[in-house]
Amino acid sequence: MTVETQMQQAIAGVQSAAATMKTFALETQDQQARKTFENLAMTLDSAVNELQQRQQYIQGQEPQYRQKG
Repeated sequence: MTVETQMQQAIAGVQSAAATMKTFALETQDQQARKTFENLAMTLDSAVNELQQRQQYIQGQEPQYRQKG
């Protein structure tokens, strides 16, 4: 498994967690819980952005790790 593939999997996992938090926020009636889920989703969205930047760096600086298609 290439580093790029591992990064793609990590990004997908964090995106999935963010989506789950957003769903929880929509489904709860508890305002405090909703705020918590929304904050968690925002934190995870930020992590996705950081991981995507790292992935771009890897693609630019370490082309040997890019997946061959």
